[in-house]
Amino acid sequence: MNLKFVGTHLRTLKLGIATLALAVTTLSAQAQQQEHSNPNVRLGQKALLDGDFKSAALHLEKALPAESKDPNVLYLLGYSQFHNGDYTKAAASFGKVIALDSKNANAYYYKAKANNNLAIAKESKLSLAQKEQLLTSAIDDYTKAISVNANDAKLYQNRAIAYRDLGILKGTSETANYNKAAATDAYNKAIVDYEKVLTYDAARKDIQTEVKKAKVYRDNLK
Repeated sequence: MNLKFVGTHLRTLKLGIATLALAVTTLSAQAQQQEHSNPNVRLGQKALLDGDFKSAALHLEKALPAESKDPNVLYLLGYSQFHNGDYTKAAASFGKVIALDSKNANAYYYKAKANNNLAIAKESKLSLAQKEQLLTSAIDDYTKAISVNANDAKLYQNRAIAYRDLGILKGTSETANYNKAAATDAYNKAIVDYEKVLTYDAARKDIQTEVKKAKVYRDNLK
């Protein structure tokens, strides 16, 4: 695969800057190798570069179990599943990546983000305990990612979001899992992480607003 070709086509995808950077990291690593011998992997890569995540996931799934020990293939599968909104499958795929490559900060990031999305989905039929477990897992994975890459601001920002969501879950009165102390602790940790993001860019108005909101949520707990 030609690296220049990869970069050019990835820039055409309508992805956020952070997401694009993560995709480039993995695809660039693969670009340094010869074209993949598995035709389904090649088709999956092409679909991914074209922004067709559904086709990419289908092709990459067909590449298994033959490529089940290749963390790059599993990563691209999880990446495709994530952008299809298949968060349960994405979390499982990134979990497999981590099992093969425990220092893959991007895999921890996406696994955490997928589980966070599952926990707060409006149509979710999960119990409160299951949602709490997912948010706790997300926080743990962001923490592991930070241990690998301590200078990535988005990891602190997303962990703050997970802490905030946990605070909302535990701090909603008249629910079976209401716990003011736990909610207060979650909001405090969210504030710490948001403030860490501000050390990278103090001018970020969105993060300044999130700090204020987290403090209001915390101080209004009943």
